[in-house]
Amino acid sequence: QVQLAESGGGSVQAGGSLRLSCAASRNPFNMRCMGWFRQVPGREREGVATIRLGEKTTIYAESVKGRFTISQAAANNTVYLQMNSLKPEDTATYSCAASDLITCTFYEVIEANPYNYWGQGTQVTVSS
Repeated sequence: QVQLAESGGGSVQAGGSLRLSCAASRNPFNMRCMGWFRQVPGREREGVATIRLGEKTTIYAESVKGRFTISQAAANNTVYLQMNSLKPEDTATYSCAASDLITCTFYEVIEANPYNYWGQGTQVTVSS
């Protein structure tokens, strides 16, 4: 069983930065993809950024391109989401997801379906 532990959420003013971390518990680490998704109550979950772990290919939502960066730590099972120039509309619960399915590498846009492991979520609040 894989457990994903997120950290780094919090409150920040518009224009500020936060870095989210997601550590996966399983060893050996054979995930194919990891990603970040966010959700606001009453709205559909939105894909934010994903990374194919072998080739380090990244995909971003249009709303965060140029502001957010997803990356993988070289030596451990951790993925980061660096969020800069935060806006009030970035306020949401951010969840980490991971997939050991080959299907997660098939998409050129962010899809939640291939992700079979999910974290509990961490709250990000951006005030104007």
